[in-house]
Amino acid sequence: MKLIPAIDIIGGQCVRLTKGDYAQKTVYRDSPAEVAAEFEAMGFQRLHVVDLDGAKSKHIVNSAVLSAITERTCLTVDFGGGIKTDADIEAAFAAGAAMVTVGSVAVQQPELFMRWLERYGAERLILGADVRGGKISINGWKEDSTEDLLPFLQRYIDAGMRNVLCTEISKDGTLAGPAIDLYSSIMEAYPDICLIASGGVSCIEDIRALDAAGIPAVVFGKAIYEGQINLRDLIAEFPQNAPKAPESPKAPEPPSPLKGSVGNDE
Repeated sequence: MKLIPAIDIIGGQCVRLTKGDYAQKTVYRDSPAEVAAEFEAMGFQRLHVVDLDGAKSKHIVNSAVLSAITERTCLTVDFGGGIKTDADIEAAFAAGAAMVTVGSVAVQQPELFMRWLERYGAERLILGADVRGGKISINGWKEDSTEDLLPFLQRYIDAGMRNVLCTEISKDGTLAGPAIDLYSSIMEAYPDICLIASGGVSCIEDIRALDAAGIPAVVFGKAIYEGQINLRDLIAEFPQNAPKAPESPKAPEPPSPLKGSVGNDE
């Protein structure tokens, strides 16, 4: 199972929201690049970065933070939030993103999304399918569309998409457990996709349950920052077996479990 820690950014800081509510923001760390380096040192290969300022503003805001992360680490970074135009997606790739997550454009400007799919290829795009009440939510979860989840996925899977990130918004940031029934229904309908589950993960047991349900990948964040998951134990149980990238001269030594480190399990 692919384990993908998340870094959400507001004002250049590492934060988490509850159910996508910007009024329910907790700041965890001042340096997202430092957090990313700690994840890499523990053995993670992937990283999910969300520009929450960008999602709200409808254009990329924190590209400099993305650049700082990709310059400091060799993580495979997928980036989302505020990707609305050709200039936005080009800026994300120029800043070092290996993949971009796109949701709102797929709902509101399907022709543009299809052009990106043709230009960049399915391996560099992740279809964002964030769900609230069975409908796809857009623009930083500030609006709900009329799109139902499965027909939305079908349209783009038929066009060649394989990477799908699905967040159950009612679960996100709540530590209430993932929406396993939702993800299982998606995998039953589309068994060949790489589904990335997101929202609600609170402990290693939740990740075990997703793995047992056949979910290929999971994004999780708040459980890390709240100290509810021992990341070294998690990596030991679910080794990330992609070839390790060459060590960067900027990469730090693996952090000791001090208070404030993402590896702290206090």
